Amino acid sequence: MITLRSGQTVAVLHARGAYLSSLRQGGRDIVLPGSVDSQTRGGMALLIPFANRVKDGVYELDGVFYELPKSAEGHAIHGLAMSMDWALAERGDDFAEFQLELSHPGYPSTLSCAVRYELSENSLSVSLSIVNAGRRRAPLVVGAHPYFVVSRPWRLRAENPLRCVAVGKIPTGELVPHSFGVEGDYDDCFLVEGDPVILESPYSVVEMRRRNMPYIQVYTGVEGAVAVEPMSGAPDAYHNGMGLKILGPGEAAEFSFEIYFKAPRG
Repeated sequence: MITLRSGQTVAVLHARGAYLSSLRQGGRDIVLPGSVDSQTRGGMALLIPFANRVKDGVYELDGVFYELPKSAEGHAIHGLAMSMDWALAERGDDFAEFQLELSHPGYPSTLSCAVRYELSENSLSVSLSIVNAGRRRAPLVVGAHPYFVVSRPWRLRAENPLRCVAVGKIPTGELVPHSFGVEGDYDDCFLVEGDPVILESPYSVVEMRRRNMPYIQVYTGVEGAVAVEPMSGAPDAYHNGMGLKILGPGEAAEFSFEIYFKAPRG
């Protein structure tokens, strides 16, 4: 376990999954506390090399079919990196960098992954660097799965969101305009190309800015929190192609996002 501090703000990280289990400011939880053994039910998990679902856990690339581990619902979900132990490459009082060589029988190549967390009094910055270190082309979508603590009523604000039409939580490739109202029940993906994305409630205001991560998954299935997940591509991008990046051997890709947080006015 690694603890970062900046003034009254504290983040707790773990080598398994390079997972953030806690983010607190002045003794108040910004992120719902989570467990390294259940990373997508609290805290902030990293989703690499796919974000959310791959339909039926199978896909094809360059004429070869691959099979991924499946959840109880019958799809692959949340990537491969959560269960792997990352190596701590560098750390200071308010930053840490982890590295991982990601290899799996269900994936065509080896990825050299690095994530850097940088903490300030009012923000958390997360930067991801991925290099295809293998000999085959590699499909790639990356994401993060933070749960932000809210009180009611909460509201999500975003510029011109487009909802990914989905059947059984699998996007079809179609996009339709959407308007966020007050609260709502969500397990949906949206294309939001402009920043910031803002989640506000009487408890706190959280603002997110992203680079190369134009999709967000919004999930409200955990009481007292809303997951707003920045992603480079949509769920099932391995089939629908929405945001999918194919890395050639030796090719690199970089992604980042920043989370700013504060107490609401008044």
